[in-house]
Amino acid sequence: MELAGAKVTLMGLARSGVAACHLLQAAGAKVTVADRKESTELTSILASIDRDHVEVTVGARYESSLDTANLVVISPGVPYRLASLEAVRRRGVKVIGELELASQFIRSPILAVTGTNGKSTTVTLIGKFLAESGKRGFVGGNLGTALSEAAMEDFLAQQEGKPSPYDYLVVEVSSFQLETVDRFHPWIAALLNVTVDHQDRYESLDDYVATKQRIFENQTSSDFALFNLDDDRVAPLRHRVAAQRLGFTSGSTIGANLSGGTYLEGDRIVTTVTGARQEICRRSEIRIIGNHNVQNVMAAVTYAVLCGCPLEVIRRVLATFPGLEHALEIVRERRGVRFVNDSKGTNVDATLKALESIDQPIWLIAGGRDKGGDFSRLAQAVGRRVKRVILIGEAAPLLRRAWEGVVAMTDAASLQEAVDCAAQGAASGDVVLLSPCCASFDMFTDYQDRGRQFKTLAHALSA
Repeated sequence: MELAGAKVTLMGLARSGVAACHLLQAAGAKVTVADRKESTELTSILASIDRDHVEVTVGARYESSLDTANLVVISPGVPYRLASLEAVRRRGVKVIGELELASQFIRSPILAVTGTNGKSTTVTLIGKFLAESGKRGFVGGNLGTALSEAAMEDFLAQQEGKPSPYDYLVVEVSSFQLETVDRFHPWIAALLNVTVDHQDRYESLDDYVATKQRIFENQTSSDFALFNLDDDRVAPLRHRVAAQRLGFTSGSTIGANLSGGTYLEGDRIVTTVTGARQEICRRSEIRIIGNHNVQNVMAAVTYAVLCGCPLEVIRRVLATFPGLEHALEIVRERRGVRFVNDSKGTNVDATLKALESIDQPIWLIAGGRDKGGDFSRLAQAVGRRVKRVILIGEAAPLLRRAWEGVVAMTDAASLQEAVDCAAQGAASGDVVLLSPCCASFDMFTDYQDRGRQFKTLAHALSA
């Protein structure tokens, strides 16, 4: 991609957009940044941009920045099908995402992971396996640090005639990022699972699945494609890739037509991805809780073994890794009541997995901004495992209708009111679980803000 002197419009000034702006500048592009928000809402972000050399178009006229662009780069939060972007494409101008842009500056193998749930846990585990094995790994993408930051490091090293600063780049990839891939080419790519999500963005579930599947489209026979064989929507996709096909499953065998995989043999995790059978560890030796995390572990182990991580390192990491912040994170225990932060549970299936991972009676705090999920699918699990639901946010009426007659419910005007209500009502042996099955943007900056506020409120309760 020839960027020197090109007029590039960058739409969306979130974390990845700023990183992409810096990368485009370093590559010599003439950059215009655009965002529908007003400058007063973007003060801190705009302060991190070189205003002397970058044109800024924000507010009501932000789409006018597209008129003279030779290339458009969009952040994941910018809808790919915006009418103004469709007009740009008709003019013959390419529209790509920040992930696609960054990947074209990367020289080391990319290890990409997508799926509705479990991405962050899986990429974090892969990163820990690499680090503990003495390998230089970047971990980011949709999670944490934007890939453009790693691309900038690689670009500057290349300008100085130095090797890449990374042996591998472990990249969490969202469906939004996959909408705009063109030449994005991972050495190993995985689709962990597909459940109903983001139906406010996609025309159908099939549309969403097809977008997820794009993670494999530029792979060749020298690459690896990893599939969850227990997922009925994911498993059939393995027949449509050019890469070497691998699988992971809670079953006792991988099956035919695959190059190998990782599976449960009794209570042991076993892998055959190198061609030989290798025993990893007992299931009971994994520290993180939940059946869904066993699948995340199997996926991460597959990457680690392919990258040459020693088995003893893999075992040590699995025995000590406590899980991610905001993902079934144990916050505290108070008067025999455990408080658990699962703010990353932003859809129905994530919350279902959280409920199934806890054996004690649950006080569930749920609600937020609806993403088009079918909350009635949770009714059976809620009725079986939950003592009371405390509803917050815009989706509270939808949740109440879905679970009416199934469980006792209370409305709360704020998260603080919800935490106080649960703390007063829960008995010793109960669990207060924040697993909202909704987006956070009605009341919070993001799911991290929601989770941290929950933890602050839980810790503030008197002992």
